[in-house]
Amino acid sequence: MTPTSLRTGCIATKAGMTQEWDEHGVRVPLTVLWVDECQVVGLKTRPVHGYNALMLGSGYKRQKCMSPSEAGFFLKAGVPFKKLVAEWQVSEDALVPVGTAIGAAHYVAGQRVDVTGWTKWKGFQGVMRRWGFKGLPASHGVSLSHRAPGSIGNRQDPGKIWKGKKLPGCMGDERRTVHNCLVYKVDAARNLVYLRGQVPGPVGRSVFLRDSRLASPALRASWGLPFPTHVPSAEELKAAPAPGDVSVVPAPDGPGVTAWRNPTDPYLMYREETDYMPVKWKKGE
Repeated sequence: MTPTSLRTGCIATKAGMTQEWDEHGVRVPLTVLWVDECQVVGLKTRPVHGYNALMLGSGYKRQKCMSPSEAGFFLKAGVPFKKLVAEWQVSEDALVPVGTAIGAAHYVAGQRVDVTGWTKWKGFQGVMRRWGFKGLPASHGVSLSHRAPGSIGNRQDPGKIWKGKKLPGCMGDERRTVHNCLVYKVDAARNLVYLRGQVPGPVGRSVFLRDSRLASPALRASWGLPFPTHVPSAEELKAAPAPGDVSVVPAPDGPGVTAWRNPTDPYLMYREETDYMPVKWKKGE
């Protein structure tokens, strides 16, 4: 892995939220992402397409629910039918063959990732909720227009409303990317990634994960990322449960589960300055 190497990302599903307590007793809110059978379904190379990229598919979709051309793409590649397909540009040394599985072990605890998703749909909203307008006075003299937008233009000149004017309208369902989310925990056995940070979108919506673009090459090298991706050993494949088998639940701290440890104690400043520990209950003690 060189400083200019660029790994692929993966497609995950937002499963919900949970919380854990670290070794210092601090509660850590976490968002759980499930990597649902993410697999390489196509390649794009520079001599043919002009750039290097990997096409990934996730989930499952029945053949009768897709067009013949879409089904033919998966049949030609020799991979199962996928519900969602996305593309990641990668470096030439990060290309992997079609059919390679991209699981939760593709990431390591302690690294930073960028999360791309679609925000929650809010419906038709007014200017106060959509744009944060202050609104008109709530006192006497204002009748039935407390949440109105106010003036939206002039008179005959210019005789129109300028494009981009902040007005009521549909809110949400927009593509957003949150940078530098912390990978707090990785459960490779169940393909779960626990993130600390804002993940856009409702529960059940798909999101895109990739290594943080804001991290320097030296910082990325210190994470110890598997390159180009994690290749499971024979022992891991033998111990892994069958796809969809929920009867086998690994231990929370069993093999394949890694968690990030905070090297600094956030309560140290309180212990040193305010002398909360140990507590002196009586004067003179």
